[in-house]
Amino acid sequence: MASQLSVRDVSLVFPGQQGSAPVQALSDIKLEMHEGDFVVALGASGCGKTTLLNLMAGFLSPTSGQVMIKRDIWNGEERPIQGPGADRGVVFQKHALLPWMNVMENTAFGLKLAGIPRAEREKNAAKFLEIVGLADFHRHKVYQLSGGMQQRVGIARALTCDPAMLLMDEPLGALDALTRERTQELILDVWSETGKMIFFITHSVEEALFLATRLIVMSPRPGRITHEFELDFGRKFLAEPENKRNAREVKSLPEFIEIREKVLSIIHGDEEAVHA
Repeated sequence: MASQLSVRDVSLVFPGQQGSAPVQALSDIKLEMHEGDFVVALGASGCGKTTLLNLMAGFLSPTSGQVMIKRDIWNGEERPIQGPGADRGVVFQKHALLPWMNVMENTAFGLKLAGIPRAEREKNAAKFLEIVGLADFHRHKVYQLSGGMQQRVGIARALTCDPAMLLMDEPLGALDALTRERTQELILDVWSETGKMIFFITHSVEEALFLATRLIVMSPRPGRITHEFELDFGRKFLAEPENKRNAREVKSLPEFIEIREKVLSIIHGDEEAVHA
């Protein structure tokens, strides 16, 4: 299903609190996303990455500009994002699972709220639990799962309502290094299998380069997109036979290291400018 998200000249100003001056979080953001795009946002802390994601999710409204989304089911018509919707699935840094529900119940929860019959919603949820490697854990409680497995449930839950895109706010930030890299590989597999648009936030330059088809670097407040990079390291990883894939090998490529150092120098320069 062809989908597109368009951020058009978006700025956002938060009102001042208790007599303090207003805070401009974002300034003149322009971004186009198409079906199959995997866009990753990087930048120094406070650059507005999460604010931009919250605008796409409909949790916030821009002060000026528009965030538009288009789907084939609307006959190609664009519509402004005016609140949360089932066309956008959100995966948070903390999985936000409901501890009194088991894995299946958590995954199918959105469909339950939509009034889908139990048999149908569990069939749909089971498909995505299999995609994320949890086919044997339907009846497990959340507390019985590792952190990486809990995050996989969060990804499956976001996918189960068949959104046009996934919005992922540092979903791997709390994982240990080994689990984090394995989950990066899983996310690439999910992206390849579903063809969803993904907007992904991370503080890890290496993670960003490995996952993204397009990397955007944002400046410190007010957040602006200052640099963009077209990348194909994730596609190179996916192109290898499954039994020969090696994320470390991809991340050790000379061209990977060259871009990593360039992006790091941009971010460190931004941080130094803020504190100068």
